[in-house]
Amino acid sequence: MKDIADIPALMAEIGQRAKTASAELAFAPAEVKTQALNAAADAVWEARSEIIDANAKDLEFGRNKGLSDAMMDRLMLDEPRIQSICDGLRAVAGQDDPVGEVLSEWDRPTGLNIKRVRTPLGVIGVIYESRPNVTADAGALCLKSGNAVILRGGSESFHSSSAIHGCLVKGLQAAGLSENAIQLVPTRDRSAVQELLTMVDTVDVIVPRGGKGLVGLVQREARVPVFAHLEGIVHIYLDKEADPVKALDIVLNAKTRRTGICGAAECLLIHQDIVDTIGTGVVKALMDAGVRIHADDSLQSITGTLAATDADWGREYLDMDIAAKVVADVDGAIAHINTFSSNHTDCIITEDQAAADRFFQRLDSAILMHNASTQFADGGEFGMGAEIGIATGKMHARGPVGAAQLTSFKYLVTGDGTTRA
Repeated sequence: MKDIADIPALMAEIGQRAKTASAELAFAPAEVKTQALNAAADAVWEARSEIIDANAKDLEFGRNKGLSDAMMDRLMLDEPRIQSICDGLRAVAGQDDPVGEVLSEWDRPTGLNIKRVRTPLGVIGVIYESRPNVTADAGALCLKSGNAVILRGGSESFHSSSAIHGCLVKGLQAAGLSENAIQLVPTRDRSAVQELLTMVDTVDVIVPRGGKGLVGLVQREARVPVFAHLEGIVHIYLDKEADPVKALDIVLNAKTRRTGICGAAECLLIHQDIVDTIGTGVVKALMDAGVRIHADDSLQSITGTLAATDADWGREYLDMDIAAKVVADVDGAIAHINTFSSNHTDCIITEDQAAADRFFQRLDSAILMHNASTQFADGGEFGMGAEIGIATGKMHARGPVGAAQLTSFKYLVTGDGTTRA
């Protein structure tokens, strides 16, 4: 390894190693990749004490850095969360291998047989903040899809990510795969990110997973194609036909289960006809749970609410805060969401199927939900085992990015001495 003071040389070497590894990983047998992931899960569990010790160093770093409670929650690892990491690795291992899957097949009158099959993207750079479990999720999904990956975790999760990465390497070794298939950038130096964004000769796509600042930086400065994972400005609309029990359960879960994840609800829209009934009940229940309500004029009569400002609409709190507004009807909700949404996840609670259909038809977020908590906006909950992030763009990958979304395709054309007239 080059002198770590020479960041461009360090990153160039990492990139070249990844490119070399990707060439062989692209046709690695499915059972070998499965073996590597299961062995990695075993290694993570065996190293849980060491991972928790490493995480303690990161938590101390985060406290000294002044991270919010929500960010500290994202950063923290305990035994149940490490168990979840192991479960995620095994879930990805147990999925069908996407590489080589025949997406479609047809014959032409010329005698040609044409197949479109999945193929790896090549080398993926993943840049992420805080959550050390992304190290395992991203490593597993890239390996499953036949891609080499370069991981660049946040400075606050440096020790935890390094410990988890070591377990992934043990999995690769156990299966006889190149250790360079999953590499972690071994420095907190931010110039490493700048280098990664311009490595067009060795990196095929960048996946940023973090806050608006990180994603904006990547989108502005990357020369490598980007799967954007924007902030989760998540709305829930309580329709006039909302079931009161469902409304209460869903909103409380969507806001309070984990406030620091991108699927947490950040804005509550209430139909004007139910403000004094279901709406008031849900707002009071949120406040009883410790949530600060940033309310528009129509809701400020509810004791304990805070007056919303223009900055509260379209804001990702990632904390025990939610904006709340009264709208005239479903079209009013749609108009508000179209103005302030980040196209991540939005939800309607209603027993009126026509209203739900209208909500689904007229909004274009990556994930739309009906009568379900937005905390389900997660690749694991979608049956993908894990996810690298929620892509909010419209090109190639959208919504939870799992193994299948980390592939492209190629055409396999077969003839029998066939020539063109």
